[in-house]
Amino acid sequence: MTGPLVLLDSASLYFRSYYALPDSMTAPDGTVVNAVRGFTDTIARILTERKPSRLVACMDADWRPAFRVNALPTYKTHRVADPANNVEEVPDTLTPQVPIILDVLDAFGFAVAEADGYEADDVIGTLAHRETADPVEVITGDRDLFQVVRHEPTPASVVYVGRGWAKAEVIGPRELAEKYGLPAENTGIAYADMALLRGDPSDGLPGVAGIGEKTAAKLMVKYGSLEGLLAAAAAEPSDVALRVRSALTDAADYVAAAPLVVRVALDADVVQDRDDRVPAVPRDLHRVRELQEKWDLGAAIDRLLAALPG
Repeated sequence: MTGPLVLLDSASLYFRSYYALPDSMTAPDGTVVNAVRGFTDTIARILTERKPSRLVACMDADWRPAFRVNALPTYKTHRVADPANNVEEVPDTLTPQVPIILDVLDAFGFAVAEADGYEADDVIGTLAHRETADPVEVITGDRDLFQVVRHEPTPASVVYVGRGWAKAEVIGPRELAEKYGLPAENTGIAYADMALLRGDPSDGLPGVAGIGEKTAAKLMVKYGSLEGLLAAAAAEPSDVALRVRSALTDAADYVAAAPLVVRVALDADVVQDRDDRVPAVPRDLHRVRELQEKWDLGAAIDRLLAALPG
């Protein structure tokens, strides 16, 4: 039996490494490398504990895509450092580490994927949607990706590391339904629509006033999806509570625009640089050792080498 296809929410993981590890971790030239070390160790731990047969590091080609901003201008506005150029606010010592992370992935031979005009979430959504052979595991610290869980055609789950790897939770449809009181069928879709109704200030999503998480979950149990809820609200007579119908009417523009923002794309034009099979040995061991020495990556590289299946 082969291991799962693991999809890494790369930015989520290297941001968490950056904030979890001290910035005293530096290369000989003074470059801070805490995110590089942490991300490298994360992959080693994934290989050891999750035992994937395939792995793809999914990247943001566009952290705030135009199609989402056009639908909902408030999307991620609080994270914009340079509005004229749509530049994300990122710590000065993290930005230079991303090319080093990509160099490490390349030297080892791990697949990297992105899609022009899309976020990593959309790359993950698309690759998971396409997969019909192996189970899928998404490694992330972002609850937004709970929406990809499913039973068929192959199981898809999320390994949620928002509280650190030691407290990682494996979230499949059953766990997601139990955690949020969602329906057992189409649980991932129901989660996305619950999140849409509830809102998320961290992403600039106002939600529907008066509909909190518990109410939204109950509505998903009863009506299955946002579309089901809206159809029931528009019916005459309607069994949707007047308070809820009024709230949906008041937020009609948001409710119409938000699905494009909240739901991950399933049809992004993903570009992947190589085969996604986990390399048995490094693609270029000499280059791995060069990077290890240049950036003082030390034991993190050794641990990833030891974790390779070959």
